[in-house]
Amino acid sequence: MNSEAAVVTQFNPRGRLTPVDWEQAGLDTLGELGVSAVAVEPLARRLGVTKGSFYWHFPSREALLKIILERWELQDEEEFALVEAITDPKERMRSLFRRTGETAMKSHAIYASLLRSPEHPIVQPVLTRVTNRRLAFLTDAYRQAGYEADSAFRARLAYAAYAGFLQLSWQVGQQLENAEFDAYTEHTIQALIPD
Repeated sequence: MNSEAAVVTQFNPRGRLTPVDWEQAGLDTLGELGVSAVAVEPLARRLGVTKGSFYWHFPSREALLKIILERWELQDEEEFALVEAITDPKERMRSLFRRTGETAMKSHAIYASLLRSPEHPIVQPVLTRVTNRRLAFLTDAYRQAGYEADSAFRARLAYAAYAGFLQLSWQVGQQLENAEFDAYTEHTIQALIPD
């Protein structure tokens, strides 16, 4: 996940690249290699163009980074909206925990990358907003599930398990296989959302 040999998304531009092409390449790179890898020259190589093409659409690397983080934050809100529609609070949390295990969700890889750069001036406000929104979601769900006295503590514990798992997976580079991850997820759900 953290090597320069990360999977490269193939682009088949019809003429000039659009800002969306650059944004997608930036998001993919962010999730695969981290914030520092979102740079003009590597992105241009990834897209098979010169870096002059980048400056046609964006004034700076920071402008692109800001746009891709806004895009990611919006996508993250949309993912949570799907879970918020579930009326039973325990089932809402179970669904959320299971969704975090879906490997197709790049959002988690991006979040893990952002956790490694919390002091970055563009990353910090986005990371703070997303984390606070997610903690509020969990706190509310625990409160609705009957854990009013300690809902905030339970939310922090659940979120720490999520963030810790992402960090551990990144640092150690150890990915659980599908069946093993499913078992891990179900064990975590039983521990954090007892019946």
